[in-house]
Amino acid sequence: MMTVANDPSPLRLAGDEDKWQALLRRDPAADGLFYFSVRTTGVYCRPSCAARQPKRENVAFHDTPADAEKAGFRPCKRCRPNEAPRAERQADAVARACRMIEEAEDAPALDALASAVGMSRFHFHRVFKAVTGVTPKAYAAAHRARKVREELTRSPTVTDAIYGAGFNSSGRFYATAGKVLGMAPTEFRAGGTGAAIRFAVGECSLGSILVAASGKGVCAILLGDDPDALVRDLQDRFPKAALTGGDAGFEDWVARVVGFVEAPRLGLDLPLDVRGTAFQQRVWQALSEIPPGSTASYSEIAERIGSPKAVRAVAQACSANALAVAIPCHRVVRTDGGLSGYRWGVERKRALLNREAGEAA
Repeated sequence: MMTVANDPSPLRLAGDEDKWQALLRRDPAADGLFYFSVRTTGVYCRPSCAARQPKRENVAFHDTPADAEKAGFRPCKRCRPNEAPRAERQADAVARACRMIEEAEDAPALDALASAVGMSRFHFHRVFKAVTGVTPKAYAAAHRARKVREELTRSPTVTDAIYGAGFNSSGRFYATAGKVLGMAPTEFRAGGTGAAIRFAVGECSLGSILVAASGKGVCAILLGDDPDALVRDLQDRFPKAALTGGDAGFEDWVARVVGFVEAPRLGLDLPLDVRGTAFQQRVWQALSEIPPGSTASYSEIAERIGSPKAVRAVAQACSANALAVAIPCHRVVRTDGGLSGYRWGVERKRALLNREAGEAA
């Protein structure tokens, strides 16, 4: 798993002046470290409270809500300092909504989910996406896809699996089966047995390279030092597929991939078989929009896909990418511009970025 090293340093508060400055900044990092009361209003708040800022002479600081209430102050109705932090309340609300989705036979309507957790429709949709990285609809679809996979492995027939997973008609299921399973339902029930994947191993300036393709397109581009290890990695990804060495025609595909690795600006004019969750595919699409010679931070990618709090999930999606260079996860760096982990080695990441920077010059 990739580690994102862009978390800010812990907030240090040496005295009341530091607390006052944190209050002026409405610094959320100070929440829970102290509370402040306002003599003229009789209330106490969190440092991040969005209420009108008080005058310094009217402010006192407290270590806990109990201390503030003992001094005669009541909790602010806006920031609710006597309750769990807003992020925790939102996470709890989203968790409850997720359980509703998972336990319902049919996906609950957005209005019903929002009402159940005490939020407006718009606010709930925004909070759910910020916390999970996907919309409620996409979460429900992913959950149903997971149920389909489980049912297909244990139900006596495909039809039983379809209805066991909550689909009301086989037509609705078959309309999305290819995207959900990556293959026909009968193939999935057989564990992928018979799915044909061609592959070949070559060499490039970055070491060994394995290129594999299904009937839909290139499904893996793997880099490494040991060709045998790359083949084992492919076998682990497709344990029951029929792996066959590529013919002369497929060698041309490998040559085109190698040419793309050596000169990314040439582009890769080959079909891709991209398999991943809805969230991963959103991340990978955002990566594909980073021009050669440019980089973006994990937090910037999270912002671009509309999930600013999902920085670690973005990093995990990068590490799950099986299409090296074609989906350019090497162009994602830490906030300070430093190189973090890369599935195929930091040195390869550096070499790719240097090569692209040279092409752009």
